[in-house]
Amino acid sequence: MAAEFDFNLIRTFVLLYEMRSVTAAADALGVSQPTVSYGLGKLRKRLGDELFVRGPGGLVPSSEAERLYPPLRTAIDQMDVTIGAATEFDPSGPVSFSIGLSDLGEVNSLPLVLAELSARAPAATLQVHAFDIETAPDELTRGKVDAIVTGPVLDSVRLSRIPLFTEGYVGMVAADHPRLRHDNPTAAELRAERQVVVDGTSGHAAAWQALRTYGVEPDIAVRVTRFATLPYVVQDSEFMAIVPERVARTVVRSHPVRIFALAWPIQPVEVTAYTRRTPGRSAAQTWFLDVIRTALQEPA
Repeated sequence: MAAEFDFNLIRTFVLLYEMRSVTAAADALGVSQPTVSYGLGKLRKRLGDELFVRGPGGLVPSSEAERLYPPLRTAIDQMDVTIGAATEFDPSGPVSFSIGLSDLGEVNSLPLVLAELSARAPAATLQVHAFDIETAPDELTRGKVDAIVTGPVLDSVRLSRIPLFTEGYVGMVAADHPRLRHDNPTAAELRAERQVVVDGTSGHAAAWQALRTYGVEPDIAVRVTRFATLPYVVQDSEFMAIVPERVARTVVRSHPVRIFALAWPIQPVEVTAYTRRTPGRSAAQTWFLDVIRTALQEPA
């Protein structure tokens, strides 16, 4: 009985460290806030350390908590595998999920996820949240969103990371562009064109950073804030854009634009699904993660 109690305290500690909130940890554990606070008090007394103090953004771990977290996180993972912590989830009834996506992800990934979700759980509903790289880890660990699909790396020990697919890049211009009319324009031809770029996390800035290694500095004519604007600007102008290939092939079907190979090799970006780690991830969230993986992951 004592061992079981200690294991529950370890779960409490790990969730407090990852969620930085007594309220969120209590919700994840399915207990009351006073129960979590009582457990934290026992941990503090047993370990002789404050472990967490209140800060502007929630609980702030002490240096001792930072030291304890990695081995205790590993112990929880091993125990969950051993006892099969995830329970069965029944998708036949009404259920709601939430996913964080950039507007680029809404164009490219959302239709595929919706198709897979509808096939498995016809009564399910899905809420899409705008992706924000600054708040994404907290939104996941506090349970505000079930999963996030993105290219930018979310470097947090509180999250599980599942690679889905790699995304290369192509050029995109209006279908009737007066100069770029073939599939393999030269570097000199591309350098002469003015560009439309997307600022922010959805703009795949890594593509331009890669081009700078080849001495390419874009002649930027227009900066837009959302990817959804991009094809409308390109189709009615002589400007060029560099676009993730999967999304470009989707856009070509609905806009008078054409795509072509770039003269410079650009390292593809890895698109990844992020969720909060167990403990804390529910059986429903684990099920939803499998929906995302099936819908988007490239075949092995």
